[in-house]
Amino acid sequence: MAMLQIDTIHVVARSPYLVLFSRLGTYPMEWLEDALAEGRLAECWAHEACFVAAEDYRYHRDFRLSRAGHWAHRRASEVYEGARADMDALLARIRAEGPVRASDFERETPGGTGWWGWKPEKRWLEAWFARGDLMVARRDRFQRIYDLAERVHSAWAQPLTSEVLDDTALRAHLMGDSVRALGVTQARWIADYYRLPKRIADEELAPLVRSGELIEVSVDGWDDPGYVHRTHSDALQVAARSGLRATRSTLLSPFDPVVWDRARVLAMFGFEYVLECYTPEAKRQYGYFTLPILCRGHLVGRLDAKAYRKDGLFEVKGLWLEDGVRADDALMRALVLMLQQCAQWHGTPAVTVRRSEPRALAAGLNRMLSKKA
Repeated sequence: MAMLQIDTIHVVARSPYLVLFSRLGTYPMEWLEDALAEGRLAECWAHEACFVAAEDYRYHRDFRLSRAGHWAHRRASEVYEGARADMDALLARIRAEGPVRASDFERETPGGTGWWGWKPEKRWLEAWFARGDLMVARRDRFQRIYDLAERVHSAWAQPLTSEVLDDTALRAHLMGDSVRALGVTQARWIADYYRLPKRIADEELAPLVRSGELIEVSVDGWDDPGYVHRTHSDALQVAARSGLRATRSTLLSPFDPVVWDRARVLAMFGFEYVLECYTPEAKRQYGYFTLPILCRGHLVGRLDAKAYRKDGLFEVKGLWLEDGVRADDALMRALVLMLQQCAQWHGTPAVTVRRSEPRALAAGLNRMLSKKA
């Protein structure tokens, strides 16, 4: 995947943790914080705010100016222009006194508009982070602890190189890395992965095909060529003879790379998906934080859930199967297993399904869940 998008909504689990759960199953949540504190991961703006491997941080550092049109970088420049003296003083304080967190500063006035109603110091910290002068040294209960970038990466096992790649080399690297992460893709889906400026066309990928980094393929049902990274050549050979078999069934975060690009997920899975937490409640069709359901290579539905950790309850407020998906025994067993695994991982072992479409599905799932409790 190359990166994990960070988001603070945690009605089920914060996105980076849930993305890993979708692939690994039950694992210790502290892995991410430990890897960040140990310098194996870094935080930066990539697709959005993301965890990336520390060895990949240099590409995002060097590409920052070319990604200046990204909303976070534009906002950081605006904040700096409006509070230059205050921001410089804050940076000087960190240089002299060491790392800080936003909670180290008291709010003098009620929360207002701007970056999620943040107090000025939080906006300044985030602006310095977006500009690259500050990095996240570690997290404490998911709260960022900021320090000077040079102090953070100087502690890494692999020192950060001072060599800066030019834009042409960076763009080529990030295009190739995006194809590797996507598995198989059309040219039009590549730029969104790292928020590269300018849409990518087949002509721009031709040099990567000639060099052997990318393999051009024909995909049934696609009018445009597909691309696969050379590191997936073995899997490509198996796929070409229809030998790949999807076995995992799991819930996906709304910020999972599988469903980032709504046009791509529609083309590849026939799945229309909208994250409705930004939609007024009265206009929501499914719910605040609906999770796509991946079942053996198909997106078969979605559910709206909430984990009540104090009560030990994992509540499925609603579950909807896609048109044409039949709730047979195999699917029911897969749904029960994925719900139980996700609930156990949260420490919320009691699972209940309030409603579903088709309507009889909820009752059937609750019967199976009660037998396995």
